[in-house]
Amino acid sequence: MKKTSNIFKKNPEKHDFPAAKDYLELLYDESKTVALIKELTEAKTIYKKCKDIFRASELPLLPPENKYVREDLQKIKKGIKLSPILLVRGTHKLIIADGYHRICASYSLNEDLEIPCRLI
Repeated sequence: MKKTSNIFKKNPEKHDFPAAKDYLELLYDESKTVALIKELTEAKTIYKKCKDIFRASELPLLPPENKYVREDLQKIKKGIKLSPILLVRGTHKLIIADGYHRICASYSLNEDLEIPCRLI
């Protein structure tokens, strides 16, 4: 299986966690959100197939023409590494807390790529 170490950093950037918090606050109360963010910061980075993350999240794939997906594809082309994806197991589906556009960009390159992520 092809890993994406050449296009992804091993660890998320510090600004990824506040972005995930902003999203998770829409789904959970503040104390639950704070606990989830703490778990995400402490979780080890693992690799999961891009296509499997999409299937588990049940989210639509954004096209390469999407402004933010296009920006991530341009970063990849320039050799700028992307942050791993932050994932939370929801009640019935996987929640992409941060990295939706990055995973859409990766999928457009190869759906079988293994994506670095933090999964709790």
